[in-house]
Amino acid sequence: MIHVQYLTKTYEDLNRGPFVAVDKASFQVGRGEIFGLLGPNGAGKTTVLRILSTVLRPTSGIATVAGFDVARHPADVRHHIGFVSNNTAIYDRMTAWEMVEYFGRLHGMPAQTLTKRLENLFEQLRMNEFRDVPGAKMSTGMKQKVSIARAMVHDPPVLIFDEATLGLDVLVARNLLGVIRSLRESGKCLIFSTHIMSEVEKLCDQIAIM
Repeated sequence: MIHVQYLTKTYEDLNRGPFVAVDKASFQVGRGEIFGLLGPNGAGKTTVLRILSTVLRPTSGIATVAGFDVARHPADVRHHIGFVSNNTAIYDRMTAWEMVEYFGRLHGMPAQTLTKRLENLFEQLRMNEFRDVPGAKMSTGMKQKVSIARAMVHDPPVLIFDEATLGLDVLVARNLLGVIRSLRESGKCLIFSTHIMSEVEKLCDQIAIM
């Protein structure tokens, strides 16, 4: 599902010259696997994930997601991925249901299909108790669940979690890790970025240290 070969990202710094953020990274991730990217802040984990999600273009190397090249077919890649970070960015005036529904409409999902998908997601993630709560009144854990739901609403085969447990309390983080395990069991391909060794040990099938 994900194939990365000699992936490199270089930035031009007017004072210091070229800065290499990612240097020839290579790895593969298949269906039903969780691939862990482990490393300290600034190691280049987020840069790799931003390239895979088409936010950044690689300087050199190859990266494909679900068979599509991230540089040549970015729209196809975005259709096949869901991205979850620790930055929930929830709209204050939209309820949990409205937020996830909005992202489903952005993906062009038919109304009937979208409603059924929302019902399933809110049940799976245990979100029904706050489905009508506006973003401004949500706890951090609620916001993170909304972020996961909107990333999953179009049922993508590939899911990317970038430091998704950062800032969460223990119970909410544990619940999130449980959701990720269930996604693996359903055959999803997952990348999980973190700097917490214990999370990687409990969760991941493969690990790359950056």
